[in-house]
Amino acid sequence: MQSNQSIRLLSLARHLIRRTATQASQQTTGATGAGTGESGSSSSGTEQTTHFGFKTVKDSEKEQKVHEVFEQVANSYDMMNDAMSMGIHRLWKDIFVERLGPTHGMQLLDMAGGTGDITFRYLKYLANQANPQQRPSHVTISDINQHMLDVGRERARRLGLTEEQLPNTKIAWQCADAERLPFEDASFNAYTIAFGIRNCTHVDKVLSEAYRVLQPGGRFMCLEFSHLTNDTMQWLYDQYSFQVIPPMGQLLAGQWQAYQYLVESIRRFPKQEPFKQMIEQAGFDMVSYENLTFGIVSIHSGFKL
Repeated sequence: MQSNQSIRLLSLARHLIRRTATQASQQTTGATGAGTGESGSSSSGTEQTTHFGFKTVKDSEKEQKVHEVFEQVANSYDMMNDAMSMGIHRLWKDIFVERLGPTHGMQLLDMAGGTGDITFRYLKYLANQANPQQRPSHVTISDINQHMLDVGRERARRLGLTEEQLPNTKIAWQCADAERLPFEDASFNAYTIAFGIRNCTHVDKVLSEAYRVLQPGGRFMCLEFSHLTNDTMQWLYDQYSFQVIPPMGQLLAGQWQAYQYLVESIRRFPKQEPFKQMIEQAGFDMVSYENLTFGIVSIHSGFKL
């Protein structure tokens, strides 16, 4: 009896997953590049379209919509990260920076750096290493949203992570679009982007720009929400994501729609293997990925050789 009940529950879960996927597909008709960050033709044929969560919008509209989302959540962003992940996001970011393995002399571009979580870990990692040769290090924190950068800069001041308090370290804050970086070719030897690439309109352009600004031998690393490898666990995670996170966003931050979009954007992002292939198509070699927490997030890594 217990076994038959488990089978029925599993069957119901799979049915709901298929139904959700079908509904999402219907809502995003016209975005032929959906899930990859690429655009498709609009029904009028006059402008490309892309996805904004489960909605289809014009290419020209998505950047502004994403900007508005992060403008709304900037002040509560870190608090909501703690609440939504029960603090596990801190562990994911710790592992991410450990995998990067910062060394003195590194020139890092922390793209979509927002409130500084990755940069602060990078700076603390370096501070705990001896630097007998006094090699200078550099980090540029870049984000398309100036409000997010303002929050990050103030956090850095409060934490004592500024140029005045860190010897042999240069820190720059730069508002920039990941698809059109204002930096010269081969400006950095490391590029990180954490929980940001799925919000970009053209993921392929982001990867191409990352490749361009990296020096030969430079490393690209991406930390992003991904897809669980177990159907039942994915279903349970979907229930939490769609039924709990938007109401939580309303209660804690007064923002239901912003967190509804963030949940939907996670579901639209490519799975681990297709994203690995996109990184390779951008020119990177030795591309690999590592799942964390059963694939809720993944770390993708590649080198410009």
